[in-house]
Amino acid sequence: MSIIEKAIQKLNADGVSGKGDDLDAKAASVPEKSQTPISGKSNSNAPAHDSVDAAVAAQSGGSVKTKHYMELPLEKLSSMGMVTPDQPRSGIAEENRIIKRPLLMNIADQGATSVNNPNLIMVTSAQPGEGKTFTAINLAISIAMEQDKTVLLVDADVAKASAAAMLGIPDDVPGLIDLLMEKGTQISDVLLHTNIPNLRILPAGHPHERSTELLASSGMQRLMEELAQRYPDRVIIFDSPPLLFTTEAGVLASLMGQIVFVVAEKQTPQSKVTEALSRLGEDKIIGLILNKSKSQGKGAYGYSYGYGYGYGRERTGNSGG
Repeated sequence: MSIIEKAIQKLNADGVSGKGDDLDAKAASVPEKSQTPISGKSNSNAPAHDSVDAAVAAQSGGSVKTKHYMELPLEKLSSMGMVTPDQPRSGIAEENRIIKRPLLMNIADQGATSVNNPNLIMVTSAQPGEGKTFTAINLAISIAMEQDKTVLLVDADVAKASAAAMLGIPDDVPGLIDLLMEKGTQISDVLLHTNIPNLRILPAGHPHERSTELLASSGMQRLMEELAQRYPDRVIIFDSPPLLFTTEAGVLASLMGQIVFVVAEKQTPQSKVTEALSRLGEDKIIGLILNKSKSQGKGAYGYSYGYGYGYGRERTGNSGG
């Protein structure tokens, strides 16, 4: 079976049109606003462009809303075998350097083919338990460690909110679903800034019985266009539900430019992989990651990757890395 990989670059900032420098200039005229930590300390080292949130509210004519900040448990993540900025040369960090490079090349239009919105990257799998959330978080942190990239990690597994749970985000924090449901809510109202300067998080939000319809709505399509086109240095990574277990995953896939498909070694039947891939569009760049491979070095949770690459239905590569 071919194995493939690619993740993303380009992401939207906090809901204002224009270039980053222009936004910073506008934001400078907006009174400084306080920050409300979700967990841990206040973000005293937040980048200057974080003041864009205030500019968004001011430009839109609304009241300036409090910006939220999340202190990610980096020591805990490191102990789980995940990528962290304080260990840039760990085995898992090196693996993700290899994984993210083709994705970033596709965003820069330096790949073998071009697609719409290549900076929108969905990480998914055929079934639960294959490591898609682990992969999504690692890719997000790894790309955020690039000097010229910022990353938005979207917890789009709205029924389970696995990414938020792994990152220590309380389950009552508003997010994607609230943004789609409540008129007048802006991205800056639900975006979490973090202690990784170039990483933002959009939590899943409160569960809703019509989540599939919300993800398929025109509001979601507008949000995706806004995220994809707002800033050329931004990468948006979506932790998606498994393709064979929810209808939301198929809806999300239709909006993406690149898809990272996680396959657990000796766990995922080939028939399930084939069925799941058949639900993806022909116009997507699809990369496969072989996860939990015993043929390579492994981290605390036994994760490692095989590499390869393919477009649409053409798959090339190897499973051994």
